[in-house]
Amino acid sequence: MQIRGLMAGLATVVLGFGVYHVTPVVADDRPSVQPPADHPLDEIVSGYHFRIPETQAVQDDDFENPAFLWIEQAELLFEETDGEEGKACADCHDGVESLKSVGTTYPVYFEPFGKLINLEQRINNCRTENMKAEPWKYESDEMLGMTALVRHQARGEPVNVKIDGEAAPFFEKGKEFYYQRRGQLDLACAHCHEGYAGTKIRADMLSQGQSNGFPTYRLKWQKLGSLHRRFKGCNDQVRAEPFKRGSDEYVNLELYLAWRGQGLPVETPAVRQ
Repeated sequence: MQIRGLMAGLATVVLGFGVYHVTPVVADDRPSVQPPADHPLDEIVSGYHFRIPETQAVQDDDFENPAFLWIEQAELLFEETDGEEGKACADCHDGVESLKSVGTTYPVYFEPFGKLINLEQRINNCRTENMKAEPWKYESDEMLGMTALVRHQARGEPVNVKIDGEAAPFFEKGKEFYYQRRGQLDLACAHCHEGYAGTKIRADMLSQGQSNGFPTYRLKWQKLGSLHRRFKGCNDQVRAEPFKRGSDEYVNLELYLAWRGQGLPVETPAVRQ
């Protein structure tokens, strides 16, 4: 693949099977966040501001937003007894509202595992260790709903992940993944989300690829989906071998991506195209 430079506001992308023109879209009135030191972006912008008004309107209306079907089911699961210990989430946590800060800080270094874990893995650890219940499958409705419910408590709060200390080597691995070319198209995450964010390629608008809205309801999927499902989809699109959801590679990438959106408000559950 070759990406030719911007000329008069127009870029040409040659994919080997066709030539497509991408037109930069400028939105001067969009709110942005000041990047932290050594950040590769001049401004940090949520994917919300790269979507059409109709999609934004669905996200903005909690009644219209279809992701709330999963959240409402998770509210019931939070109170439901499960496992050999006969416990529910509510037995240990003083209401789901008490988990407000959780949605801003994951992934985190988890001492018992000696590595990073994300929110999905923490939920399953609670289930297997504290409740003695079966773990939920990564992309199951139960896991998606519970992850969305917990993250939703932090809606409007700034993303605030830790990348130093024990988390530092995993952050560096995630950064390396982000800039590594892969697949038959020989592309890295940065090629689309850093080099061409804010441009249209065919009918799709490229965003900065921020993660502050996940789990997200995608109109393409017609359901709620995890961030790792999106990672897999990107790997598929560049003809690269994807990793498993919950893999160390994807969790490390998740931390780096969260740092790229440091300070953005949590939007879970977001709606995207």
